[in-house]
Amino acid sequence: MPVATPKQFEAMLDAAQQGSYAYPAINCSNIVTINAALKAFADNKSDGIIQFSTGAGQFASGLNHKNAVFGTIVLAEATHRLAEQYGVLVALNTDHCRPGVAAEFLDPLIEETAKRRAKGENNLFQNHMLDASELSLAENMAISKEYLKKCAENEIILEVEAGVVGGEEDGAAGTEDTPDEDLYTTPEDMVEVYDSLHPLGRFTFAATFGNVHGHYKPGAVKLRPEILKEGQDAVIGKYGSDAEFDLVFHGGSGSSLDEIRETLNYGVVKMNVDTDTQYAFSRPIADHMLKNYDGVLKIDGEVGNKKAYDPRAYLKAAEEAMALRIAEACEDLLSVGKSIAGDV
Repeated sequence: MPVATPKQFEAMLDAAQQGSYAYPAINCSNIVTINAALKAFADNKSDGIIQFSTGAGQFASGLNHKNAVFGTIVLAEATHRLAEQYGVLVALNTDHCRPGVAAEFLDPLIEETAKRRAKGENNLFQNHMLDASELSLAENMAISKEYLKKCAENEIILEVEAGVVGGEEDGAAGTEDTPDEDLYTTPEDMVEVYDSLHPLGRFTFAATFGNVHGHYKPGAVKLRPEILKEGQDAVIGKYGSDAEFDLVFHGGSGSSLDEIRETLNYGVVKMNVDTDTQYAFSRPIADHMLKNYDGVLKIDGEVGNKKAYDPRAYLKAAEEAMALRIAEACEDLLSVGKSIAGDV
């Protein structure tokens, strides 16, 4: 099954909203991590989302270039080909593009999709994220409207964020000076987001409810999932049930299963998973190096063990471990066995 078409991605979001489940959105930066995500989705008969940050694009383009757009296109095109081997639907997303780099990152990627569409090909991306949460809400909505129009012209869904997610991820960061109240999107702000964007095209919304990027010990992050319900209630109360947001959960590492599952009742259809999969990927590599120290290093004039220092030896284990962690995310988000591939 190739990467989802725009209509198939919309159907994925509709199915998740109606079924009270969500898709794991897996940040990837190379072919090994892309394969881990595809394997996990297929093994669990779950559709899913693979996404790339500007940092991933820079990494993928090579150390001499650090070209975020070029590297992101390479990763996306590789995913289109690799996904053909699997029987589930996968959508592609970009993650956390800040307004200061939108013109040099999002615009060329939207244009790349436009070129593909002109040739009768599928969109390169089904979803782009503009993270303008560092701006005032008025400024945020002004630039979000600009990019939603561009995306809608190409059947791309735009993901927006209002409020501040604490911690840091690829340059998108709250600060120690961020007031606690800014970590929680208000119902009034959620209504304003809807008022500003709903006439222009379909979008998803990362509202904040105390979530923080990175990983923290239990109790360190004070999530308030009821914030999402209050915002949804305010919008639905004004515009009716069709106005329910497709919400996105950022900064979920370390959240309890009860907290994750509660958000599904309030319209979360996508949850970003990055920190946990990074650790899952790295852990078997560290284990391999420690257990095969004499093999991966040529100690005291010895020759080492080619089978031990061949990157495939430890990257296979890393891929498997990452796939298992993604499978756990599918279980947490109740997407197991709910692929709509073949139905749309």
